[in-house]
Amino acid sequence: MSCHDHEVAHVLERNRGRLAYHCANSWQARTLHALRKCRTAALGGHIDLCDNPGCHKLHLSYNSCRNRHCPKCQGHKKEEWIRAREADLLNVPYFHVVFTLPCELNRLCLYEPKMVYNLLFRTAWDIIRDFGGNPKFLGARMGMIAILHTWGQNLSLHPHLHCIVPGGGIAETGKWKNTKGKGKYLFPVKAMSIVFRARFVAALRKELGESQPTSFYESLFKNQWVVYCKRPFFGPSQVVEYLGRYTHKIAISNHRIKGLEGGNVRFMVKDYRHGGKRSMLQLTDAEFIRRFSLHILPKGFTRIRHYGILSSYHKRTIVPKLQEVLGKPELADTAPLKHGKCPSCKKGNLVTIAVFPARGPPNGWREQIEKHINRPK
Repeated sequence: MSCHDHEVAHVLERNRGRLAYHCANSWQARTLHALRKCRTAALGGHIDLCDNPGCHKLHLSYNSCRNRHCPKCQGHKKEEWIRAREADLLNVPYFHVVFTLPCELNRLCLYEPKMVYNLLFRTAWDIIRDFGGNPKFLGARMGMIAILHTWGQNLSLHPHLHCIVPGGGIAETGKWKNTKGKGKYLFPVKAMSIVFRARFVAALRKELGESQPTSFYESLFKNQWVVYCKRPFFGPSQVVEYLGRYTHKIAISNHRIKGLEGGNVRFMVKDYRHGGKRSMLQLTDAEFIRRFSLHILPKGFTRIRHYGILSSYHKRTIVPKLQEVLGKPELADTAPLKHGKCPSCKKGNLVTIAVFPARGPPNGWREQIEKHINRPK
């Protein structure tokens, strides 16, 4: 059953015969069709029985598409990811750093998304690594978790990288070394911005060569590039929850959609340049689908990446040792993950007793199963 009155899937369903016309490639079209079918009979489903003797209610559920761009499939994945990352936390300050690409690169992002976004990841890590390795700023090996977002509030193309960076690193002595001001200051943002622009353009020129005119590269130096940095909230206990807001976020969530009248989509937007002021934006179905499609990542593209001492290779050995020395932060108590709890009694676990294909459950399925359950043993 739908949890929202209006959903992205509703827009896609009423335009099901024209989705391919709004996409740049077949991969985008396949993704939109997967989102359209999510938790509908088109994907089949299963029948679950509550194992609580005082309940024994039956529940019919349609299968999820499990696509990472789907508004209905991210909640549980987010919770699982958060719990896994809690084990990696250090009892040190953490910083939120954002690297943003200028709008002059938007056209290139449309035609070469994998190349541009890979350069963004690589350049951002090079800056954090090299600034951290410089004795003038820190002189230590650092780590980083980075998550790619490509959208603005109005669904326009706005590629940027959200990074969580521990406030310190491992010095040559092998001991932990905090950043300046006892971990209250990372690196100078203006210097990071200048280096970010210079390195990214140099890497882009190397990739594209003479395929782009000199005027294109010159246009990238006309304005300052944006690097944002602040210490997130009150300390490491909030870092993973804070990061969780970004990891499995998609271009637009269903709760922001307020109306689907007359072939248009009306949704809520925030203007962060004016203190997060809220307003309504209306787009035609065609324009909404076109903008949404801009944020479907290339097949197999990794949008969450770990670097340095937080990479999968190093954290198995380095992080446990650092936690022994620095300690692990105290985390707020969190409710356990709910895997298949009965929505009726809230006590029993749901046990799948039957599955059905895309054509849907057989007629009279409830009576047949209840008869089977209640038959004499």
